Amino acid sequence: MDHIVTVQDAVTAFADFMEPTDAELHAIEQEMPVILADVDLLDAHIVTLDRTPTEVDERRIRRARRRALAARVALVNRTAGASLPGGAA
Repeated sequence: MDHIVTVQDAVTAFADFMEPTDAELHAIEQEMPVILADVDLLDAHIVTLDRTPTEVDERRIRRARRRALAARVALVNRTAGASLPGGAA
């Protein structure tokens, strides 16, 4: 019996396109507050999956939702301000 073996790792192990570019890393860094806020929101929801949410759980979810929204608004404001020529708002 012949075994089918993939050679993709050997072919692409040292390809330049496997690493993120500086622009991609910068974009990820800019979005990191949103990502972390979303993780906190998911954590708050996960805690309540197997039980009825208590008042403390509901507060934690509301706070996490507000932080996620605020992080998104801040990101949009930063990117909108950076894309306008001449600093016009």
